[in-house]
Amino acid sequence: MKYFAVNYEYNPANPEIAKVRPAHREFTGKLFDEGTIVASGPFTDSQGGALIIVRFNNDDTEVADVIQLMNDDPFYQEGCLQGRSFREWNPVKARF
Repeated sequence: MKYFAVNYEYNPANPEIAKVRPAHREFTGKLFDEGTIVASGPFTDSQGGALIIVRFNNDDTEVADVIQLMNDDPFYQEGCLQGRSFREWNPVKARF
């Protein structure tokens, strides 16, 4: 099993974020229900952005696969993000 941390950068005051948020949440909700996303949510420090933790059962999964998956996120497709980063993550200990 592989995990990836996806970091989104965006301005929370951008009206496009509020407009596209329902479609973004539908997208992430579907992946959560499938077990692909194990955690997702905005940062609460008023600087904007969000963290999404993605899990794949296939040990051959690479960052490029996660990028391809997240390219379907409406936040990305509608140009709401100022930046994204993708990193493989090794959760030595985790409990939510």
